[in-house]
Amino acid sequence: MPYDLKKELKELYAPKNRDWALLDVPEQQFLAIDGRGNPNTAESYQKAVEALYAFAYTIKMAAKQRREDFVVGPLEGLWWAEDYAAFTVRAKDSWQWTMLIAQPPWIGEDAVEEARETVRRKKKLDAPVRFEKLHEGRCAQVLHIGSYDDEGPILARLHDGFLAEHGLKEAGLHHEVYLGDPRRTEPAKLKTVLRQPVG
Repeated sequence: MPYDLKKELKELYAPKNRDWALLDVPEQQFLAIDGRGNPNTAESYQKAVEALYAFAYTIKMAAKQRREDFVVGPLEGLWWAEDYAAFTVRAKDSWQWTMLIAQPPWIGEDAVEEARETVRRKKKLDAPVRFEKLHEGRCAQVLHIGSYDDEGPILARLHDGFLAEHGLKEAGLHHEVYLGDPRRTEPAKLKTVLRQPVG
């Protein structure tokens, strides 16, 4: 059976809680690419996501040939802005992001560099995708069901209530894991894991 993040790390990729809860997130490794702007309209965002998937599937196919197959993980994103209110009011043009796809523990930086040559040759893509480790540790996390644009109230609940109630502060970037495909799923049924490192 191929390695599947959603089964191996269920509390990170298949949570059930609809209100904020605390958990410890272990170190993970990712394909990563940076950018800024509205994810709905910025061409750079679409190109970044396309490049991430090109790398992810190239690495998967090489691993499969070595009998180390895995399921390509969902798209994830780290998001920030100069002013946090840009998220609650959805001022997307000012958003900055690092888009991510998690990699299995046995994939290393060498696999990413091998993929870079293949992607350049076969897809004519020369994108600044990199290998990055991320250890978020203690986090607040919730499963949001609905449109991405309806995240405002649950994020306000985190920042205006939950953190203070638990004597916590933000300790890292806002993290989202996209469990649905917005091209195939109606907005009301989209599932997104929202995560905030805390300390």
